[in-house]
Amino acid sequence: MGFDVERFSRHRFGGHGGRLGLGYHAHGPDWVEMVLPWSADLIGDVEGQVLASGPIIALMDVATSIAVWAKRDAFVPHATLDLRVDYLRPARTGQAVIGRGECYRITRAIAFIRGQAHDGDPGDPVAHVAGTYMTLDA
Repeated sequence: MGFDVERFSRHRFGGHGGRLGLGYHAHGPDWVEMVLPWSADLIGDVEGQVLASGPIIALMDVATSIAVWAKRDAFVPHATLDLRVDYLRPARTGQAVIGRGECYRITRAIAFIRGQAHDGDPGDPVAHVAGTYMTLDA
């Protein structure tokens, strides 16, 4: 049976993920891509029309969390221990942001993740992330 990424993502997210309009984009056995649609409501710099950092952080937290469940093939609670976000440039005005999260290793108690956010060209990312989640079933 396992964890069905598409089915999980189809039910739209509640809380901040629902408010942001996060949606499913693609996935593999240890990675997930989510999309953050551009919205004027998410602008942090009105003059420059730049998305605020919070929605991008939330996008990457969700994408990397779901990547952990994809790799484990199970929905098992975990808590974010560390999520480092390195911003490389502002997202382009009017462009959706794609967040790709990968879970590259799981130990008895820790899941290690990395990922990137881009607005159309993965070769020109908006941000990189790296972090850890503590599994709560250990």
